[in-house]
Amino acid sequence: MLYFVGLGLGDAKDITVKGLEIVRQCSRVYLEAYTSILTVGKEALEEYYGRELLLADRDMVEQQADEILKGADVSDVAFLVVGDPFGATTHSDLVLRALSAGIQYRVIHNASIMNAVGCCGLQLYNFGETVSIVFWTDTWRPESFYDKIKKNRDMGLHTLCLLDIKVKEQSMENLMRGRKIYEPPRYMTVAQAAEQLLEIVQNRRDRGEEMAVTEDTVCVGLARVGAEDQAIRSGTLQELASCDLGGPLHSMIISGHLHPLEVDMLKLFSGPEGLKTLKMTDSSTYVS
Repeated sequence: MLYFVGLGLGDAKDITVKGLEIVRQCSRVYLEAYTSILTVGKEALEEYYGRELLLADRDMVEQQADEILKGADVSDVAFLVVGDPFGATTHSDLVLRALSAGIQYRVIHNASIMNAVGCCGLQLYNFGETVSIVFWTDTWRPESFYDKIKKNRDMGLHTLCLLDIKVKEQSMENLMRGRKIYEPPRYMTVAQAAEQLLEIVQNRRDRGEEMAVTEDTVCVGLARVGAEDQAIRSGTLQELASCDLGGPLHSMIISGHLHPLEVDMLKLFSGPEGLKTLKMTDSSTYVS
């Protein structure tokens, strides 16, 4: 059996009881190590689980999946994923490869950022399509995620923005020379994401477009959700561009129409300015 085991969002103890029992009985245990991170390292997980963990980076999962599947038809193999195995990042390809090889699989679910963002007080069923915001480079500055935010805002829906993670990335020179030398890990912050979005807002304004997002749009920054030191900050997009929420991982929400109860919850996490840009359109709806 190939087990997909969600680890939750905080530390080693966030694994479920069922997940831990499976990890301890498997012949090999892989830790997927490129789509997310916990607040503790591999060693802390190994100590708590009582098992050696084999790191599975992007190359292994996408190009050497047979290594993970080897022997899973006659013994149990676990594939550990931060959050939920089918939350923010799906591993459908590995499932299909396993079934093609005659290997059965089972999923042990856990909390994901996709549902844990409810901790800020915004109601999950008021969210639209989730978007990813990537690090810009000098030659690549995509804006396509803005159009999805606009679509959500037009329908009054909130947008969860998952922020970029760069792990085991190579410089262009090392890539061209075939050298397995990797850059230090980088994790996008809420402030960086807000700065990029503000630049897109200005670009769209210069083109004369009708604005779906402005500097005054109410947003929420979240950091280390699920950990003991999780941080939440609500405010305008302009305010979030200068906020410091500490270490990774960060996420950001662009608000849509807000129910009064959602507003009351967001005020718990706002700065001294409060949420002054909100306007009431009727007795049960606020917009910014």
